[in-house]
Amino acid sequence: MPTLTRLVVIVAVTVGVIYGALYALANYVEPNPREMIFRIPPERLNR
Repeated sequence: MPTLTRLVVIVAVTVGVIYGALYALANYVEPNPREMIFRIPPERLNR
């Protein structure tokens, strides 16, 4: 197998694995929503 073809195949397989991982994360992992509270000091509000 010529070097350029081997490089293209390796890059294509790598991109396919990354795409598959992103697809699985987007479709099968549910985020856990939670309430977030930030306390802001009064000094920062009076600018």
